[in-house]
Amino acid sequence: LHTLQTTYIFRIMGKDHRITLTRRHAYRTKTNRVKTIKTPGGKHTAQYLAKHRAGAKCGDCKICLPGIKHMDSRGFKNAKGREKTVSRAYGGSRCHTCVKQRIVRAFLIEEQKIGKKVLAEKMKKSKA
Repeated sequence: LHTLQTTYIFRIMGKDHRITLTRRHAYRTKTNRVKTIKTPGGKHTAQYLAKHRAGAKCGDCKICLPGIKHMDSRGFKNAKGREKTVSRAYGGSRCHTCVKQRIVRAFLIEEQKIGKKVLAEKMKKSKA
């Protein structure tokens, strides 16, 4: 009868998963989140969870840059160069769409300058 009662209680309540936090900070804040894990020895211990980071954003359109890891400032400081950028003009600063727009804009401005120059020469010829 006794074992039947304890089995029933465990089924209702579950096993004891109480843990002691390993760090001194006791309150359940955003920086102090823990996950209960079971060690190979059968003990339950606290595993501290890191915050989710926002990631690098495009300077023009503010979308998240693909190909760049989401890290905090310390992570960016310690990361390798290849993890912080992509192999392209403005890689790690602007997204591909904005880079494309910049290239097209620069090309059109140059074309406009050439057109003005040609028009000015034509006007000079017609006057002379």
